[in-house]
Amino acid sequence: MNFSKYRNKMSRWLGAACFAALGAAAMSSCSDAIYDDLDPCRIGVELRFVYDYNMEWANAFPAKVDCVTLYIYDADGRYLAQRSETSEALRDENYRMILDLPQGSYRMVAYGGTTCDKHSFSLVNKPDQGSLITDLRVAMDDWCINSSRESSKSLHPLFWGTLDVTVSGDDYTQATLPMMKDTNNLRILLQHVSGKPVDNRDFDFKVTDDNTLLGHDNAPLPDGGITYRPWTRGQAVAGSNTDGSNVEVAYAELSMSRLVTQNAPRLVITRHADGGEVVNIPLINYLLLLKSDLYAKMPAQEFLDRESEWSMLFFLTGGDNEGNGATWLKTHIVVNDWIVRLNDIDMTE
Repeated sequence: MNFSKYRNKMSRWLGAACFAALGAAAMSSCSDAIYDDLDPCRIGVELRFVYDYNMEWANAFPAKVDCVTLYIYDADGRYLAQRSETSEALRDENYRMILDLPQGSYRMVAYGGTTCDKHSFSLVNKPDQGSLITDLRVAMDDWCINSSRESSKSLHPLFWGTLDVTVSGDDYTQATLPMMKDTNNLRILLQHVSGKPVDNRDFDFKVTDDNTLLGHDNAPLPDGGITYRPWTRGQAVAGSNTDGSNVEVAYAELSMSRLVTQNAPRLVITRHADGGEVVNIPLINYLLLLKSDLYAKMPAQEFLDRESEWSMLFFLTGGDNEGNGATWLKTHIVVNDWIVRLNDIDMTE
């Protein structure tokens, strides 16, 4: 017998067998890695998160998102696992979430702001193995809403994003998951055209909407409606009158969930003394007045999602020093420092 040839054949056979066994073990480890703390796989996803869906088109994720939770589903939309990060690592522009996953296609949904120490939105139900992606939804926390379905809280920022990704080859797939901001802050200012002071206590402010429950696709779902009230209010000085006295304006700020064109939120300002309406307008229509012709091709919903901090200045006329009888001068309004003249615009619906 030629022992040299025999040894070579045995070596090749053992080598192939060992390679197959290692490959099977690696795939087994990768299959289980999303459930157990096993050794890192050699394949998966190296996931980057970005938040550049804003009017600056600049990535603000490291500065704005203080916690992120990722939900992983298979190609059929069945739940597999989740990963969370709440540490200072998110402040690093180079942060990547490493996911050890076997080859295949995956659907991912991420939320920023739901697992922080301070949060205003939470998952309605924690996903179970095999539950569907369409079951995923978040709702405003109970502590934010009183028994009258009113919220006067400054909401912790909520972010959402989704990504479909395929793992192939024998290395990590680099992928980027884009996120958008769902929460909004609206600052309202009241200034009298005569320059006399306006006291915030003479007025009541509210926005009505139905957007406290968000589905897996980030669309608001019916949830009984909500009335947003100011989380802060006060006085500010806008300048000086010709006699040297201050032009004192009233302000109020409201914190709200996602604004969508399919809903019809209304901004209502009333006089505190007699309940008379000063302002009652369709909020979305007026916010969209801010959209410059520079963004003429930008869809209305994209504009609402990219912008998240709004300010509206209303000029008042008439009334006494306590605001009684004061009305809105409906000739123009200032939205985010843009003066919009309303003389020829019907914005009542």
